[in-house]
Amino acid sequence: MWWWLATPINLARAPIDPNAKLQCISYAPFRNNQTSESPTPVPRDQIAEDLAQLAKITDCIRTYATDLGLDQIPELASKVGLKVIQGIWLDRDRQKNATQISTGIRLARQYPETITALVVGNEVLLHRTMTPSDLAALIRSVKAQVPVPVTYSDVWEYWLRYRELDDAVDFVTVHILPYWENVPVPAKSAAAHVDAVRKQVASAFPGKEILIGETGWPSEGRMRASALPSRTNQARVISEVLDLARRENFRVNLFEAYDELWKHEFEGTVGGSWGLFDSAQRTLKYPPGIPVSNYPLWKLQMSSGMALAILVFGTAWLTSSRKPSQPRLVSWFAVAISATTAGVLFGLAAQKMFYESYDAGSWLLWGALLVAATASPLFGANALMSGRAPPTFLELLGPKDYRTPSELAITHGLILIVTIVIGTETALGFMFDPREKDFPFAALTMAAVPFAAMAQLNRPKKGNRPMAEAIFAGVFLVAAIYAALSEGPDNWQSLWTCAAYILLAATLWRARV
Repeated sequence: MWWWLATPINLARAPIDPNAKLQCISYAPFRNNQTSESPTPVPRDQIAEDLAQLAKITDCIRTYATDLGLDQIPELASKVGLKVIQGIWLDRDRQKNATQISTGIRLARQYPETITALVVGNEVLLHRTMTPSDLAALIRSVKAQVPVPVTYSDVWEYWLRYRELDDAVDFVTVHILPYWENVPVPAKSAAAHVDAVRKQVASAFPGKEILIGETGWPSEGRMRASALPSRTNQARVISEVLDLARRENFRVNLFEAYDELWKHEFEGTVGGSWGLFDSAQRTLKYPPGIPVSNYPLWKLQMSSGMALAILVFGTAWLTSSRKPSQPRLVSWFAVAISATTAGVLFGLAAQKMFYESYDAGSWLLWGALLVAATASPLFGANALMSGRAPPTFLELLGPKDYRTPSELAITHGLILIVTIVIGTETALGFMFDPREKDFPFAALTMAAVPFAAMAQLNRPKKGNRPMAEAIFAGVFLVAAIYAALSEGPDNWQSLWTCAAYILLAATLWRARV
């Protein structure tokens, strides 16, 4: 299975063609703990290092602001032969806007051979930080003071909605991001969508040059409908868009140069995964001449999963060898399902934890879930061979008379608690704030399958259904229904996660005390 999952793709045109540089690419210099909200300027040497690297693959970079040391970019870009589309960031703070504008004007006057255009405002209308009339007046004011063309950038729908900006700009800069469309576009149709939207905007602004100011695809993160972030999809979309731009002779700026991990906190995993270079090592994701795979470390992932599956079977055999009677055949079948599930999904779950963790809290959250998911089939194998039912919350947290004396059962119970608590946190997230939430389908399935098997095969015959388990079961069931309906039938990550929630709900509903 891993061989199939990791099968690389060969593209007609490499995302980075050694024989043809990119027209332009968005650049933000932030690394590690640096963010656009930080008060500390980005060091000059850091920017110079990035620009020297980018000069090898592109003729131009697009920036978005002039503060935090970004005003050094035009000077440093000129030294390595890069042109700059200089951004001026606008928000609700008038004083900061004035500083951004004055710096942008100064840079355009100082480096007219390097700065090819000024972008006055980025998605201001989308975020409703300024009225169209105020924005147009501001653009005209800047335009009168600089020797370079002036434009404004926004999502394409907002250009069609506010066509009065036409007279204020020298050319139209539109963002076309198929993944983020209100009706998400799958990767296979992304390039055609970009071209169709470009032509629609061009017909709405006759005589105006159209620059695609942002387009691209994320390499990691959650699905939106049928739009799947992945390495192969990112490489394919970029390759096809660039090939289309060359054939149709239109201008395009890719989004973006480097992954921006600091965006994970605000935009989820997908928000920080649009770069052609990774954030930490600054290495190219898709070197020329090397086929692109979604799982470049698939051999390690496969072997680690096989090792876990062997451990699960070993635990079951060791437990059964110490029992006076042989376990039922169906128990061995349940162990086989748990072991296979764990073996197949462990490498994927570990990869998701690595890419979806961005700070101490998220590392703790996803790390705890992965530990629970890894331990669950091991302890589950022991329980299935022993005929032991899943531990109840009352046995773990209730009055002393109800608590189990078994340390093995207590440890197994802690695994269940971790799974339920983290599962509930994610389930509530998909009901109340789902936009950037990642689907924990791999780790959650690893953890849920053994408990579901135990609940089915080793269920107590008598007793009352405990209230706590019933409440959690209800939460999982409601979340599964809501997420499945809201995300739609094309989002297999959502459907898979919902199936795991239903497994957990069924497990908890069968509990008896």
